[in-house]
Parts: sequence; structure tokens; C-alpha cells
Amino acid sequence: MAGMRIAVTGSTGLIGSALVDSLLTDGHEVLRLVRRRSRTGPQPDGTVGVGWNPLLMQIDAAALEGVDAVVHLAGAGVGDRRWTDAYRREIRDSRVLGTETLAAALARLKRPPQVLVSASAVGYYGQTGDQVVDEGAPAGSDFLATVCQEWEQAARPAADAGIRVVHPRTGLVLDPGGGAGARLLPLFKLALGGRLGDGGQYWALISLADEVAALRFLIDHREMSGPVNLTGPEPVTNRELTAELSRQLGRPAAFAVPEWALRTVLGEMAVEVVGSHRVVPGALLDAGFAFRDPDAGAIVAAALGQR
Repeated sequence: MAGMRIAVTGSTGLIGSALVDSLLTDGHEVLRLVRRRSRTGPQPDGTVGVGWNPLLMQIDAAALEGVDAVVHLAGAGVGDRRWTDAYRREIRDSRVLGTETLAAALARLKRPPQVLVSASAVGYYGQTGDQVVDEGAPAGSDFLATVCQEWEQAARPAADAGIRVVHPRTGLVLDPGGGAGARLLPLFKLALGGRLGDGGQYWALISLADEVAALRFLIDHREMSGPVNLTGPEPVTNRELTAELSRQLGRPAAFAVPEWALRTVLGEMAVEVVGSHRVVPGALLDAGFAFRDPDAGAIVAAALGQR
């Protein structure tokens, strides 16, 4: 769909930056929801800054009148810091309060958007072990699963107002520009990489290119609503990912970090490193989405800039 007016939160993060670049390249108008007043209004890159403060539940709703779509990606990084009580609150509030603020504002518009793509994560399912799960699986009960449930529920005012709401439950985006990839890839390049824990845990990987393409697919395809897993179609174990990184980089991966050491360093957050998410993108596959990078080999090659 050409010539759309699309608002994006979290536009400076790994996924948001790539999404904005993709939209601008294809001639769409992009509004960035920003917290700094100096970044509101027309920007040098061709985007327009719209003010908001999700933690204070403030937003310039008038500037969103007539937008065609909203992609809501904002939220404190799960892996950015150790999970103290204060940071757990920040992880939760940055998602839930921001979504409540945005959804309520969109619901009040005279000309609301056709679609709100409101982010979630595969953490919704909790730890799934070896069990393959798709969008029909129940929610987990750990901290991140609870946050994801509240996060998705916070978008309810938009859905009640007749806006199509989609919740992309994103897995691990492997890319050197941020997230886990920014930590893992340099270690493997220095031959300091290795498996984490016993390496048998499943990671729901997706390349940055497929993540962006999937988000755009959700905007464009009106039949898509509700939860949609954004992961590659072939979940891989940490051991398999370690072997693939070692092979493509031509570096040994002899190191292994035991689970007790991860828990000592990371605290409760270690459960996301050694935990298992064998999640598959059932809704995307059923809708005919074509992955560019369907397996670990292709995802690693994309992260290393080899394709």
C-alpha cells in the first residue's frame, strides 16, 4: 500500500530504525512519537516528530488525526540491565502505560487509523521447553509472561473503537545493531563465544529483514489481527546457533558458560538466556508470508552481512 501516513513509537531502537528506513524508502510518510520536545515537528530525515510521554500518559493526539497505521514498539530493553525491583517496574510500566496512553488516544480520534500494530513478545508463552507452540498456546505465568499479557490487554480501547489491532509476538532478532546480537557476535568474532548453559534451550530467532517485512505485512494485510508470532519457521537450540556462528565465522567456540554462572551474573534475567522458547509463526505461514531467512544458517548469514 503506497503513500500511507504511519506513526511509529520506539523508532530509534533496532527494529524501529530499520522499519522507519524501509517505510521512507518506499515513499510513506512517517511520524515518530518522541519524548524530547526538540525533536518534534519536521526532521532532517523527512520524518515528523510527535510529542508524547508514555510514563506520564501524555500524548499529542491531535497530531495523529488521519494516520493510516500505527506501529507501537516502545518499551524498556529486557536485557539492558539486571532485573532489580525498580527495573522490573520500568519494564512493565514502559509497555503497559505507553500502550494504554496510545490506545486511548487513538480510540478518541475523529479519524482513527485502520490498524494498530502493538508489540508483544514470545515471552507471552513462558518457558515452553521442547514443546512446539503457536499462537493458540496459553500464556505462561512468569514475570515476562505476565507483562506480555498486560501489554496486549492495554491495547483493548483501540480494538473496542473498531481499530484492527495486531500483536506481533517477536522472538530474538539477531543483528549486530542491537539486542542479543550486539553482545554475542563480537564474542564469536574474537573466538570467545560458546554455548550458554547446556545449549539445549530453543531460541525463537528471526532476522532483522524478516522482522521488518513481517511488521509491514501486518500493516498491509487486513485479515491479520490478534497475536502473530514473529519468529523464524525453524526454532534452533543455543547449541545449534553456536555451531552455526562458529562455522560461518571460522572461529572456534570452545567456551561454555554454566547456568549457575549466568544466574550469578544476570540474576532473574538468566531465565531468558537458559530458558526455552520453541515458538513457531503459525499465523504468518498460514497467511502466506515468505521468509527471506528461514533457518539458522540464513539468519546468521544475514546478521554477518553475508547476504
